Amino acid sequence: MFDGAYAGRRVFVTGHTGFKGAWLASWLADLGAQVAGYALDPPTDPNLFDALDLGERLRHVVADVRDRDRLVAEMTAARPSVIFHLAAQPLVRLGYAEPRETFETNVMGCVNVLEAARACESAKAVVVVTSDKCYQNPESGRAFREEDAMGGRDPYSASKGCAELVAAAYETSFFATAESATVATARAGNVIGGGDWATDRIIPDCVRALRSGEPVVVRNPTAVRPWQHVLEPLSGYLWLAALMLRHRRQYEGPWNFGPDKADGSAPVRWVVERFLEQWGAGSWMSPGGAVEQPREARFLSLDSGKARAQLRWAPVWDAPSAVRRTASWYRDFYGGAAARDLVSSQLRAYEKDAGGAGLAWAATEGTAGS
Repeated sequence: MFDGAYAGRRVFVTGHTGFKGAWLASWLADLGAQVAGYALDPPTDPNLFDALDLGERLRHVVADVRDRDRLVAEMTAARPSVIFHLAAQPLVRLGYAEPRETFETNVMGCVNVLEAARACESAKAVVVVTSDKCYQNPESGRAFREEDAMGGRDPYSASKGCAELVAAAYETSFFATAESATVATARAGNVIGGGDWATDRIIPDCVRALRSGEPVVVRNPTAVRPWQHVLEPLSGYLWLAALMLRHRRQYEGPWNFGPDKADGSAPVRWVVERFLEQWGAGSWMSPGGAVEQPREARFLSLDSGKARAQLRWAPVWDAPSAVRRTASWYRDFYGGAAARDLVSSQLRAYEKDAGGAGLAWAATEGTAGS
C-alpha cells in the first residue's frame, strides 16, 4: 500500500484525537509508521481515539496548535519526514458561537504548524487538511475546482479559506527551495464513518436520536453535500504525501478529494433516510421555518478531476455503500464489537476493493506508478 512509503517512517499528525485524525493515525500505525500525535484531549465521550487505544500505539502529546513554542519543540523532537495537519475547530455551528477561537485555531494554528515545519530539518512533505467549505460559494450548482476563489460567509468556512491562503503564502515564500519541505493542501467532502460523536453532525445526530428512541432532527434536509466515507479522503492524503516524498514539488499546492458527483452529492435527507433504512428503525423531522438557524451553504460539490488525472486517485466506495458501512459500524459497536476490530475490518475491506479497482496507491509495494 502507498508504495511502502510509511513502513518505518516518522510521521507527525496534528488532531489525532479527532474523528478523522484517529482513523488516519490508526491506518498509519497499521502501515508500520512511527506516529507522533499532537492534539487536545478527545473532544467527545465516547470518542474513537480512546476506543481504539491509540494512546498505546503512538506517541501521544496533549497540547494546543495555538501554542507555537510547544508545537515547534514537539515536532523537532519527533523528527518526522511527513506532517499531516488535521487539528482544527471543525464545526460550522460552533464557529458562530466561538468565532475568535475558530479563527485562532484554524488560521494561526495553520501558521504555527508551518512555522514548526520550517524549523524541522527532517520534514519533507506537509499536507494541510482544510475543507470543501474553503471556497467562495455562489451557490451556482457547479462543483468546485482547485483554482476557484477562496471565500466563506461564516466563521468556520472563512477560517478554512484563510488557512488555504496561509499555506499558499508559506509554500511560495518559505518552502520553494530544493532543500525545503513540500507543502500541499487537501480539501475533502462531507466525511462520514464509524466513530464520530461530534455535536451538530448529521450521522452522530442520527445515532444519538436512534439510541434514545426519538426522531432525528434534520435542520437543513434539502442542503446538498458531497458525501464520502472517511477512508476516501484519507487514502488521498496518504497517497499525496507518498508522491510528495518521491517527486517533491510536482505535487505541491491544492487538491480536492471528493466523491463522484453522479452518486456522491445528495441532500441531507437522502443520507438520513438511508441511514435509518440500514439501521432498521427510526424517523426524522425538520424543525421547520419558524426556528431561526445559522446560515449554512445550500449546495457543495467537489471536482476531483485533478486528483484522478495526476495522482491516479479515485473513490472506492459510493455514497450508498458509505452510509451502509457507517450504519453497520455503529450498530455493531453498540452491539458489543470492539472499535479496533471494526476499524481494522473496514480498512482491510477498503484496501481490498481499492486493489480490485486497480488504484495506484493500492498496488503492490514497489510497483505503483506516479
